[in-house]
Amino acid sequence: MSVTVYVPCDASALSLGAEAVAETIAAEAARRGLDVTIVRNGSRGMFWLEPLVEVATPEGRIAYGPVQPDEVAALFDADFLHGGAHALALGPTESIAYLKSQQRLTFARVGIIDPRSLDDYLAHGGYRGLEAALRMSGADIVQTVTDSGLRGRGGAAFPTGVKWKTCLDAKAVQKYVACNADEGDSGTYADRMVMEGDPFVLIEGMTIAGIAAGATRGYIYLRVEYPHAHRALKAAIAIAEANGYLGDDVRGSGKAFHLEVRLGGGAYICGEETSMLESLEGKRGQVRVKPPLPAIHGLFGKPTVINNVVTFASVPIILDKGAAFYRDYGSGRSRGTLPIQLAGNLKRPGLVERAFGLTLRELIEGYGGGTASGRPVRAVQVGGPLGAYIPASQLDAPIDYEGFAAIGGMLGHGGVVVFDDTVNMAAQARYAMEFCAIESCGKCTPCRIGSTRGVEVIDRMLASDNAGRQRDEVLLRDLCQTMVAGSLCALGGMAPFPVLSALDHFHEDFAGTAEPVQ
Repeated sequence: MSVTVYVPCDASALSLGAEAVAETIAAEAARRGLDVTIVRNGSRGMFWLEPLVEVATPEGRIAYGPVQPDEVAALFDADFLHGGAHALALGPTESIAYLKSQQRLTFARVGIIDPRSLDDYLAHGGYRGLEAALRMSGADIVQTVTDSGLRGRGGAAFPTGVKWKTCLDAKAVQKYVACNADEGDSGTYADRMVMEGDPFVLIEGMTIAGIAAGATRGYIYLRVEYPHAHRALKAAIAIAEANGYLGDDVRGSGKAFHLEVRLGGGAYICGEETSMLESLEGKRGQVRVKPPLPAIHGLFGKPTVINNVVTFASVPIILDKGAAFYRDYGSGRSRGTLPIQLAGNLKRPGLVERAFGLTLRELIEGYGGGTASGRPVRAVQVGGPLGAYIPASQLDAPIDYEGFAAIGGMLGHGGVVVFDDTVNMAAQARYAMEFCAIESCGKCTPCRIGSTRGVEVIDRMLASDNAGRQRDEVLLRDLCQTMVAGSLCALGGMAPFPVLSALDHFHEDFAGTAEPVQ
């Protein structure tokens, strides 16, 4: 009887040697005459344990990690195919504390199924949401999503149901669904993990959105640096088409939905929805002035539903289990769960999906295990390179949209990057301004010119005496307010957030250096 061994094909696991581990397991099993089936699953999101190898046993999956090729023979000697004891043994996968305390809804199948097996997807609850949606009117689907409290997980946190209803109510012969998979924020990888580990859930979510809004075509705008996700999506789309889950007659409903992947050009600004639309149309990625809203006048001038990967991937479980099921997770106006991505100076970086309401301290100390350096946490940046720096004194802030806004922060895409007490926060502030200067599309003056002048002012501050530094700080704060108030999109409007938070909470780091920070 064949024994099933799971070795991730996730990009993070591959970067740590998962491909060589899978090949070595296959070769060693053949050499010993053992019948082993290797399934390339997605990552469980515990990156300090990758490559994580799991073995299916009658008692459930048993995990071993991190496994390197030169340790495979010893695993076989220890009879790991039957859960044997070994120094790398972690016990039942579901009992690992990091996973056991999570509330995985969007990531329920990631790391469990074969990403390219439709049968595996269906066996784990896949496409039940679409089957339910096909029995409903578009208005009822939209109402269900609205009642669930789902808000955009890409950063803006706009109510998903409101966006869908606007597109549904727009009158047009042709409508579109566009997925923003241009995951460009530093420290974020949830979108990639979904696309590589459970691509059918994104396809299902976008199909439901198309049925709801009356759109017949969808596009996944994929970050060009994600080749593994590209291959996984193309394979899954082909399988879905062959089995009637995409095409002119989705599951015999008489409703059409076609889907394809388009690669971005590598511009950070194309993570902004209107810049993404420009790029999809074959133009230079530049921000459009709003209004009109994309839900009314979007791709090729037609009504378009735009959400990010995690938002679409959250929809199938809402249609399957109902709005109340999803709404019962979370707190206040922040409903459901948020896939949080831990990165930076941490002992245990990885993905954590929990309902809104836990604190940054619970995340960093409970899940992340504290800093990898063993030094105290000094700052945490949440929400990507444009997110504010949260000082250690505010680590007990609850993770929800309103709670973070109250302390001057934003959740964004759920990326959390941790810094210990050796960090130079003036250098981090300068980096934020320089990042904006490099990535600006150039359409509006506050962003294009303001970010460049901001770098110059920070450099001058760091090289000035006390009087000059005070004058330049006034100028820098004034410049930041101009960028916030006058920029066309969030790139210029949010680049000042890390700068201002560094000035407010870590003012001593701007005391000056002999040379400008590079």
